[in-house]
Amino acid sequence: MIHSRRALRALPILLAAAACARGSSESQSTADTTTRTAAVTQTGAPNSLTADEQSAGWKLLFDGTSTDAWRGYKEQGMPAGWKVEDGELTKDAPTGDIVTKDQYGDFELQWDWKLAKGGNAGVFYRATEEYDHVYWSGPEYQLLDDANHPDGKNRLTSAGAAYALYPPPAGVVRPAGEWNSSRILVRGNHVEHWLNGQKVVDYELGSADWQGKVKASKFVDWPNYGKASRGYIAIQGDHDGKLELRNIKIREL
Repeated sequence: MIHSRRALRALPILLAAAACARGSSESQSTADTTTRTAAVTQTGAPNSLTADEQSAGWKLLFDGTSTDAWRGYKEQGMPAGWKVEDGELTKDAPTGDIVTKDQYGDFELQWDWKLAKGGNAGVFYRATEEYDHVYWSGPEYQLLDDANHPDGKNRLTSAGAAYALYPPPAGVVRPAGEWNSSRILVRGNHVEHWLNGQKVVDYELGSADWQGKVKASKFVDWPNYGKASRGYIAIQGDHDGKLELRNIKIREL
């Protein structure tokens, strides 16, 4: 009888502990489900916009099926060599540079990219068509296989750099054949380069520091380099190697 009374006294405690354990387990399960759902929502389908992105003003520059948002530099159509393949905008060999049909001033641009071994390319912004080449007017976000291209030996010309002007840290870019995610933020004179979730470059257009770096570079030969307050987004196509792009999206600020 003594043991039975002890068991009866202990029963409410055991029941409470069991309920607590169930509650904790259910809470953890709910948290895990929420996390998984959030991850799916954030990732989304390639070359598409989530409802939140649409509400925030994002628009696709590439939908995985057409090049309607693009044309060749100083051309009406797309240069031969660019193609849409398996939901990616690609080129396999040197071809003409391409620009957006629309121009942008303050904006946020995001895209995914990968290069073949030794690959080299770039994305330009606020570019004009006043010169023979797009890189004579628009600052460049460098795309590079750092490990296998000679430019990777110099931080000023490595992946994520504001080409020849501002260097990114080493070790952020992924190897050739793997996808990288990039972002450019331009607001007024302030510019940021992001690579794989990390801010790698920031600078002020027109600042004394900027002007000094431009004067010490090859861009000194083109007086309007980096001076446009509004211009085209452009993608470099004239280098060797395969370039693949997807999830290209932009929002104006």
